[in-house]
Amino acid sequence: MQRSIHASWRLAMGAAIFLMAPIRALPAAADHHRVPDRIPPRRSSQIRDGFGINSDLPRDPYLPWDRWWWTRMFDAGVKWIRIGQYENSSDRTSWDWVEQKRGVYAVSPELEDDVNSLVDNGVHVQVQLLYGNPLYTSPSGKLPDSILPEPGSFHNDDRSLYSIFWPPRTPAQIEAFTRYARWMVRHFRGRIHYWALWNEQDIGYWNPWGNPEEYGRLLKAFVPAVHESDPAAKVIYGGQADPSRDFAKRALDACGCAAGIDVFAYHTYPGYGQNLNPESMDYGAYGPESPTQLRDMVRHYPGIRPDIQFWDDEFNSIPSWAGSDESVQAKYIPRALVYNLARGVKTFVWLLASATDGNEYDDFGMIHGLRNLPDDFTPRPVFYALQNTNAVFADTRFDPSIKVGGPGLPALRRQSGYPFYAYGFRAPSGKAVVAYWLAAHSLPGGVFPPFYEGLTLENTGIEHPVLIDVVSGEIHPVQWKAGTRNVIAVLPVRDSVLAIADESYFDWSVLPEAPSSLRAERTKAGIRLTWIVHGGNPAQVAIERSSGDTSWQRIKTLPSTTQEYIDGAAGQGPLALYRVRAVNSAGESAYSNVVRVRLSER
Repeated sequence: MQRSIHASWRLAMGAAIFLMAPIRALPAAADHHRVPDRIPPRRSSQIRDGFGINSDLPRDPYLPWDRWWWTRMFDAGVKWIRIGQYENSSDRTSWDWVEQKRGVYAVSPELEDDVNSLVDNGVHVQVQLLYGNPLYTSPSGKLPDSILPEPGSFHNDDRSLYSIFWPPRTPAQIEAFTRYARWMVRHFRGRIHYWALWNEQDIGYWNPWGNPEEYGRLLKAFVPAVHESDPAAKVIYGGQADPSRDFAKRALDACGCAAGIDVFAYHTYPGYGQNLNPESMDYGAYGPESPTQLRDMVRHYPGIRPDIQFWDDEFNSIPSWAGSDESVQAKYIPRALVYNLARGVKTFVWLLASATDGNEYDDFGMIHGLRNLPDDFTPRPVFYALQNTNAVFADTRFDPSIKVGGPGLPALRRQSGYPFYAYGFRAPSGKAVVAYWLAAHSLPGGVFPPFYEGLTLENTGIEHPVLIDVVSGEIHPVQWKAGTRNVIAVLPVRDSVLAIADESYFDWSVLPEAPSSLRAERTKAGIRLTWIVHGGNPAQVAIERSSGDTSWQRIKTLPSTTQEYIDGAAGQGPLALYRVRAVNSAGESAYSNVVRVRLSER
């Protein structure tokens, strides 16, 4: 065994020189596709199903919609979004925003534009409905007649007299909450299909502390409120902060509504505040508990739907935690997404961009938040790792018939000290992609010793293999071992996700990135629009206008070098809405932010 290890390392060192050399395009041939140097991005509109993200909704001044952050989720191929909290406080969908005067329900125009932006750009929406409203749930003996939502700096544990984290407990309070829930589901019927009962109810978001029986009783009223208001809607058991089987079972016992729950959600932040690798969620991060055990308990709970879905709808490992940095985060996010995908669990990363007036500063976020610094709203390395993961693995499903092995893997595990993970997935087209990595505790600075090993891939259908680095996005052609069609003799093995696919795997067109920073001002000549165009080889920019209903009219198409237009024919109605999108020969980008102009004030 020792001789074979030394022999493989001698071979590996020669292969390493090849794998680190600059990549040149393969010569054109009838049986070869042109291999891109890097993973081409897939936009949200090009994906049927995929991964998710959490995001605060745009809100001035800390998350202005006319900065370049919101549209980047569409460019990165995010297919699902979870909304409903602004940092750790309420957002425009929450009860205290929608019912600010007792019995009067209304949503803001900004919320309408936000939701329409998500839907029109091909993203599926889940909303977590916050269950506190000082009009009803405050423990005070004097309830206000009207309220104004608190600023984003309010967060758990907030036990102030009129906190939004006092939940409904009495029958009257529960009925008041379900009236709000029914109104929301009906109002967004056809646009939003997934509704969760908010959120980390097992800790301090439920005053004075998580209570499974109280949560279960509220869930019992919430389930029929959603399903009766929209028979096509789905109910989510709101994400537990920890994978506690006891809390979940007691909540389900109190609810008696297991058959009405369509999705069971939980959160994973292994070793919150410190660097723990994502796979540790299932071995040690939560002591005797784990997501795997939680899912198993729920699947076997009496009356639960046999087709119940599981969502890890908050995951992250942030660079400011002890022992971590941005290179660690960029490795851990793809690892968690692919790890969960192999288990049939949809993952929502926390967070697109932080609102820095909240309690999380700029710690979380695929994109930096507003700190009045030069890197405001610029992506972290993890953003591109997420974009690459979406492009390669969205729409794929775990295929247990794909087998990955190799005679040197036991020695590799002993030598590295880390588990080796490998999974085969298949796209709707039938094309296979194999992901593999070492489940290492990654160190800051991208430091990791070089390991190399041969892999045997069975039942992939791959003819001309390429090696894909999911974090960097680089693509390298590799070769089958002479005389085989299923063995690659030497491959790098790292603490980040690498993948093997056929060179024909990248069969999608590259659409332009969405324009951003759309602004409008009234002038004597008309409405002056300005915007910024980005990458993806845009050729044109299309401008659309609406009078405030759901219909949009394309009013002008301009060269992509143009960044200004004056609309002199906006009409005499009270309102005009505008949005723009980029166009190239492959198709059209996502839409920019929406701007509203009140024409009556001209």
